[in-house]
Amino acid sequence: MLFPVLNLLSFLASPALAYATAREPDHAHGCTHGSCYPATGDLLVGREKSLKASSTCGSRKKDPYCIVSHLQDEKKCFQCDSRRPYDPVYNTISHRIENVITTFKPHRKKSWWQSENGKPDVFIQLDLEAEFHFTHLIMIFKTFRPAAMVIERSADFGRNWQVYRYFAYDCASVFPGVSKGPLRKVDDVICESRYSDIEPSTEGEAIYRVLDPAIHIEDPYSPNIQNQLKITNLRVNFTKLHTLGDNLLDSRVEIKEKYYYAMYELVVRGNCFCYGHASECAPIDGIKDEEGMVHGRCVCKHNTKGLNCELCDDFHSDMPWRPAEGRNTNACKKCNCNGHSNQCHFDMAVYLATGNAGGGVCDHCLHNTMGRNCEMCKPFYYKDLSRDIRDPGVCTACDCDPDGSLNGGICDGHDEPSLGMIAGQCRCKDHVEGHRCDKCKSGFFGLSAANPRGCQPCQCDPRGTVSESPKCDPVSGDCFCKRLVTGRSCDLCLPEHWALSHDMNGCRDCDCDVGGATDNHCSMENGQCRCRSHMMGRQCTQVESGWYFMALDHYTYEAELAILGQGCSVEQREHQPGRPATWTGTGFAKSHTYWAWAVRVTIIRPGPIPTSSPCGNTIPADDMLTVSLPAGSRFVVLPPPVCMERGVSYTLRFEFSRYLDGNSILILGTTAISLIPRYSSLEMFIGGDPASIARKQSYERYRCHEGAKSVTRPQISNVCAKLITSMSAIINHGALPCLCDPQGSVSSVCDTHGGQCRCRPNVIGLRCDQCAPGTYGFGPAGCKACECNLEGAVTRSCDQLTGQCPCRPGAFGQRCDGCQAGHWGFPNCKRCLCNGHAEECHQRTGACLNCRDNTGGDKCDRCANGYYGNPVLGTGMGNQCRACPCPDGPNSGRHFAASCYQDNRNRQVVCNCNQGYTGSRCEECAPGYYGNPSQPGGRCQPCRCSNNIDMSDLDACDRRTGECKKCLYNTEGPDCGVCKSGYYGDASRRNCRKCTCSFLGTEHTQCTARDECVCQRATGQCQCLPNTIGLTCDHCKPNYWNLASGRGCEACGCDPNNAVNSACNEFTGKCQCRDGFGGKTCTDCQENYWGDPRIQCRVCDCDPRGIETSQCDQKSGHCVCQQGVSGVRCDQCARGFSGQFPNCQPCHQCFGDWDRVVQDLAVRTKTLSERAQEIQTTGLTGAYEKAFRDLEKKLAQAQGIVNARNTTAEAVSSLMELIEDLRYKTYTQTLYYTLNVVLNVLLLLFGTLFPPGAYDSIHSSYNKSRDAERRANQSTTTTPSTVSQSADTRRKTERLISAKKDDFNRKNAANKRALGDLNAKAQTLDMKKINEKVKHVCGTPGDAPCAESLCGGAGCRDDEGNRHCGGLNCNGAVAMADNALERSKHAEKELNKVADAKTKAEEAKSKAQAALDKATNTKNKVERSNNDLRDLIKQIRDFLMQEGADPDSIETVANRVLELSIPASPQQIRHLAEEIKDRVRSLSNVDAILQQTQDDVRKAEQLLQEAKKARNRAEGVKSTAETVKQALEDAKKAQATAEKAIQRARADIGETEARLAQVLKCSSFSQILDGELMDKYHTVQELVDTKAKTVQEAKKKAERLRDEAKELLKDAQNKLQRLAELEKDYEENQKTLEGKAQQLDGLEDKMKAILNDINKQIQIYNTCQ
Repeated sequence: MLFPVLNLLSFLASPALAYATAREPDHAHGCTHGSCYPATGDLLVGREKSLKASSTCGSRKKDPYCIVSHLQDEKKCFQCDSRRPYDPVYNTISHRIENVITTFKPHRKKSWWQSENGKPDVFIQLDLEAEFHFTHLIMIFKTFRPAAMVIERSADFGRNWQVYRYFAYDCASVFPGVSKGPLRKVDDVICESRYSDIEPSTEGEAIYRVLDPAIHIEDPYSPNIQNQLKITNLRVNFTKLHTLGDNLLDSRVEIKEKYYYAMYELVVRGNCFCYGHASECAPIDGIKDEEGMVHGRCVCKHNTKGLNCELCDDFHSDMPWRPAEGRNTNACKKCNCNGHSNQCHFDMAVYLATGNAGGGVCDHCLHNTMGRNCEMCKPFYYKDLSRDIRDPGVCTACDCDPDGSLNGGICDGHDEPSLGMIAGQCRCKDHVEGHRCDKCKSGFFGLSAANPRGCQPCQCDPRGTVSESPKCDPVSGDCFCKRLVTGRSCDLCLPEHWALSHDMNGCRDCDCDVGGATDNHCSMENGQCRCRSHMMGRQCTQVESGWYFMALDHYTYEAELAILGQGCSVEQREHQPGRPATWTGTGFAKSHTYWAWAVRVTIIRPGPIPTSSPCGNTIPADDMLTVSLPAGSRFVVLPPPVCMERGVSYTLRFEFSRYLDGNSILILGTTAISLIPRYSSLEMFIGGDPASIARKQSYERYRCHEGAKSVTRPQISNVCAKLITSMSAIINHGALPCLCDPQGSVSSVCDTHGGQCRCRPNVIGLRCDQCAPGTYGFGPAGCKACECNLEGAVTRSCDQLTGQCPCRPGAFGQRCDGCQAGHWGFPNCKRCLCNGHAEECHQRTGACLNCRDNTGGDKCDRCANGYYGNPVLGTGMGNQCRACPCPDGPNSGRHFAASCYQDNRNRQVVCNCNQGYTGSRCEECAPGYYGNPSQPGGRCQPCRCSNNIDMSDLDACDRRTGECKKCLYNTEGPDCGVCKSGYYGDASRRNCRKCTCSFLGTEHTQCTARDECVCQRATGQCQCLPNTIGLTCDHCKPNYWNLASGRGCEACGCDPNNAVNSACNEFTGKCQCRDGFGGKTCTDCQENYWGDPRIQCRVCDCDPRGIETSQCDQKSGHCVCQQGVSGVRCDQCARGFSGQFPNCQPCHQCFGDWDRVVQDLAVRTKTLSERAQEIQTTGLTGAYEKAFRDLEKKLAQAQGIVNARNTTAEAVSSLMELIEDLRYKTYTQTLYYTLNVVLNVLLLLFGTLFPPGAYDSIHSSYNKSRDAERRANQSTTTTPSTVSQSADTRRKTERLISAKKDDFNRKNAANKRALGDLNAKAQTLDMKKINEKVKHVCGTPGDAPCAESLCGGAGCRDDEGNRHCGGLNCNGAVAMADNALERSKHAEKELNKVADAKTKAEEAKSKAQAALDKATNTKNKVERSNNDLRDLIKQIRDFLMQEGADPDSIETVANRVLELSIPASPQQIRHLAEEIKDRVRSLSNVDAILQQTQDDVRKAEQLLQEAKKARNRAEGVKSTAETVKQALEDAKKAQATAEKAIQRARADIGETEARLAQVLKCSSFSQILDGELMDKYHTVQELVDTKAKTVQEAKKKAERLRDEAKELLKDAQNKLQRLAELEKDYEENQKTLEGKAQQLDGLEDKMKAILNDINKQIQIYNTCQ
């Protein structure tokens, strides 16, 4: 037994050595150049107290124990007393756990550890004082090795445990669910059985290695490997004892005394765990040092510390602590604190931020430094660049003003150009500047520490501040204002100024009106002045609605209203249109006097003048005035002024005196007296200030007072109007009320200058309160003209209230324009002639008025309508005119005739019926009308048939109810108001048209025949099948096809990735594929391509000389080769063929025989190769693993028999059988020899070791075997069982075979006979007979041999070996089929052309629509531009006419005007200005100037007309585009017709195919045709028809459709060309229109300038008299 143990020990040494080799570094360099590890040893040495066992025999008292089969000594049982330690002399029976520690002493086999008897669950635990590397474990047992045990470890001093390995004799039963291996990773937890067998009974070993040498380790320094080796506690749990089975039969204590755990030696190999940072270890404090002891405290290197070197040394934390790895020490790095600190710590965030360059952070930096390396200065200090970083004085205090610096005076600690940092530089607050941050920035003031921004901004209004100087004082904050601005912030204007802005002076003058405003003060925000009563506007230059400014001659008194003296009278005068009036009011005072040259005017005052009165200085002589009347003058002004007071009544007396010539008489007319204010006495002119002086100069220069002297009112200049407005406001303390008469005026608002109200027709007066001369009837409608007849009236004037004119004698009427009653013919009046039926007649014509007795006519000489008779006969009877009986009289309610008369021959009354009536008395309704005129109130009404009946047909509608009976024009319904079924349109317009639904695309339920379908009656929309669209359902929706199916259109289904788009051919469904893809939906590769379409399609790369077809395998790309050719490309000769490709010849016949032999050898060789490969993989014994397991099993049985206590003869015979069986199953001579040796040893042991009495054990085993045999037999004999069911199935199968055998043989024989008959018939076939029938197919004479027949025949082949039938100029069915096929292909091409034409027509349609839209948009754009231009001109005109526009608005308008483009060049403008100046200089009168401007106005009107014509042309373009669109609709209908013809052609083709099938069915020679002819016939069946006439008709139809499509295409192209020309003309017209508009703008500006010059000239002429 010694030899196996020695082998086992040598085997165990190798993995430990391998591990040590892998772990230990080269000792030549120690810890300096890489990782280093302490030497390994037994961790138990010196740790007796750290090793414990859960069970030890004799720990409390002496315990007996026995050994198994102890033959050497007589004594089998012993005593155990472990209460005292083991002593080789005095206490040899102590078996404590410390006995297992290796001591290499002579008594090593005399001491051991032993557990208590019969206790299966026992553990041994080692508790270490530190972390250690654990490499492997060796246990040598004194008794049986445990049947099951578990090795566990802890790396956290026993808090958590992990299993290293399970060991068990039967892993499946003891540790179910634990894998049995093999081991794949070092940390796999498995269960193994090799150390748990019952043999050997003593000195059996159990070994565990943490790192199995059979597993390759990539990185022995990885955390996973290090964690696997690290332990602080190790525990071995024994969970099951090995027994001989007697403990199961006998439960006595004596039986258990021989079953226990006993261990000679326990070795725990390892070293102290230092992570590669130490080569030696020292004892831990408190631990006694012993020889050979592996200590637990590492002597750390690489700047590390700690029990296991798990920490970096003090001030060495710049890099993270890591274990040493191989040549890399991973030493801890010293921190860099620049001499300002001796403490630091590691920060992982810093380490990662620096890119793993360093993570050390210095602690407690000195010398005013801070930072990770104490490299920065603390706040309020900066780095002195002249000093070294390690200098204690490197950081200097900052010198910053704390009030103006950020953070209380902090400065830049160091230089950093990229961040703009300069060492020592102060960081000023936002509004502070200076080296020390001690002064405010420009625009700020008041430096303060409390202000977070240092200084507060100047509160200066930028509009009022001078821009060139600082905004404000940096200390006080006072702003520097502009000339007209004041205030601390320069945000106020000076008094009498407003509009604070960015102007140079800052504010503008208020410029309040001197009269309209109370003073010159205004609001600073909006410039509003303080206005007088009822004044408004910013400058108070306007009046409120209903108020006005007075004119200079406001106080005018009409002479006709005065008290006239002797010789004076009032003359009323009407104003003649077109002639200027030379008087005011209604007329003037007229006096007949001699030529006078002087007038005396006397002012009569009501009493004495008080001295306090404004007129207190007036003397009586001032009220006596005399003035001469100059010849030719229409007015005279009294030279001295007259003083009058407001509210006082005065009397003015005018006396004409001094007669020069008594013979000269003059009629003198005085129209009015006006009081004009004296401007020189008003403060606004005599104030003495520059403004007053300027106003007085302007008033005199423009002669503003002259306009009030003339009767005619000339237009005054703007200067005079403004001054007079101010004068009026001063005199009247504001504005005067209009007081317009509500009846005589149009509104209550009057003219703001003068107060003239807007009068109604023929109303006059300032307030529209009286009728004009020649009118009367003052009222809301104005006054009416008197219209007095000059022949019959004395004057033109009439009474103001009644309007009665003063008539001459003989005249009569309000206007004196007629005769008396019963007379006519003014002024020569005659009596009226009315046949006694009227008393009055028309005054001018004499026609009688109000004829009586049902008469009428100018002389009452005929009967009125509805009556008949002779009214001229006399008036005695009074009933000469009688009512027409049609059927009753005119006032009866039943009179339906326009008139009637009495026939002179038969004296019958004939009625002239109204429309809708008929009959002799108009008592019936005419055709086309209905009603019941015979009833009271009955009427005939037109039949309500929507104008869709024959009005002359009596039966067209019911003459009583009006129901329509005979609807025309394809209408129906009770009122013929809807189109008939199958028709659509507007029935009221007689345009019901037949529904033109496509039969293929319309629901079949809506069609009774192919051309009879129902559609919507209003729109004509047919009810389409699914996915079909169009008014007539004649085409598919986008991305659909197959309208011809009759079931609706199908989705194209184009692959979204492989197709160009989702649309497909509407007729074939073929999608438009990208290059390389094919198939109907582009889901396959293109023809002659291969591959996966989802990935890539490749071109078939085949040699054309060796392929059968050009298409290769679509999946693999292998080409389809001809016979004798092989290779992926079909470019080499195949196996069994020789020669140079493409000339491949078959090999000799012997090749096939040898090829089979070679193939069989190749199969065998492959099998042997696979077997060899298996042996190479599993090892030499792997192939015989099963046999070895059988041998081991049988050897175990033999061993069991040998070890049994009782032996019987049967057991001996069984042993012999096993030996023979083992000999028989040996495979090799070596194995056979070895087994023989083993078997002989077994026999020897059997003869020497079998003790008597083992029979009981063997008998028990025998009984168990018999019981198993019985159960097996029972499973086969019990019914039903698996064996019996199998037998039944077999018997059923045999019965079926026997039953069907005869039938199968009969059928087989019949088939053989049929095959023989067919073979015989085939042998008797005559080729000539076949060729006779083939003649009609191939077109060749039946007896011609194949070599001479150009058309081929039955059995004929061409030069390439292909079957030959038909050809050029052959008249057989095949040739006809080929011709028909070509024709069908040609027809298909033509149809494709039709489809192309349709596509082009659609494109033309879309282009026409686009052109129409463009024309419409352009038209709208032109209209909008014109409207915008008119609005802009109007807004500018209105704006410029306003007074007091604010400066911002003026600036906005000015900018807008500056943005406008000038329609002329500067030279043209200067030339135009010179021309205008010349014309102004040459002005002689206003009329001539107006005449010249008429041409410009006329030219502007012409331009406007041209613009309108251009717009009409644009509308013409639109109508043309609509015409083109209609033509395209017609083309679309024609295309639908073509498609219908195509469908009919397809139907004819189908019918032909059916007939061809019948012909082929009836042919008697179809059975004898060989494969080639059958293929030809199938091709003919599928593609063409043999009816040449039908094909020709289809071809003609296709050609006609093609011609029609061509014509439509040509027409569409012509219309497109026309549309393009129209579009071009439209664009030219638009450009012309824009040019005319620009000219119009220029002319308008020119007209404005001319009009302004005219106004100026008028003012000049008015003041030049």
